[in-house]
Amino acid sequence: MRSGSPDPEANFRLKMAIEKARESNMPQDNIKRLLARASGGDGAKEIEEIRYEGYGPGGIAVIVDAATDNRNRTVAEMRFLFSRHGGSLGETNSVAWMFEPSGIIEVDPQGSSEDELTESALIDGVVDVEYDEPATIYTDPDSLHTVRLSLEQRGLHVVQAFLGMRARAKVTPSEEQAGEALALLDALEDHEDVQQIFSNAEFSDATLALAANA
Repeated sequence: MRSGSPDPEANFRLKMAIEKARESNMPQDNIKRLLARASGGDGAKEIEEIRYEGYGPGGIAVIVDAATDNRNRTVAEMRFLFSRHGGSLGETNSVAWMFEPSGIIEVDPQGSSEDELTESALIDGVVDVEYDEPATIYTDPDSLHTVRLSLEQRGLHVVQAFLGMRARAKVTPSEEQAGEALALLDALEDHEDVQQIFSNAEFSDATLALAANA
């Protein structure tokens, strides 16, 4: 899958990437290079978007979206990371059937209760709301942009919005496997080619607290 049009207005994914970069205070020169890479300019090699699928400890399913100028290098590094952390890289569609395409919008609750946030988010195109910090609002893929605009018009603070994959059902690794599963997800997230990670893993608060203090 190629990176698509270099025009942010014609390429929604690129537009979202630029907005995310601006929200994280990325320097303007870096944003210009992002546009140049998307168009093949700035002496950059052509960038491919590739999806990897695999299993992690405890049978968790993982989907990794990456952007690379060397698919052979990246697939080798993905295979190494999965193997190093007790998982295995799979074939295309080996785990995708456990997920469904979804628009994903993260919102800062800003002190709103779960009921208040849910009521504000119940608009056409919204499929589900998960209350946390940030809260996650799932939409029909085609409704992502319009839902985001509607949420902002209602005064909600959108942290980020993107097209992704939502697990149809969650898997909770055992206590013995949870730490290694988190280590796999962290290692994948740290890889420079990785853009997004989607998993069906669900961790208890106690497990997450132990990992944070490790």
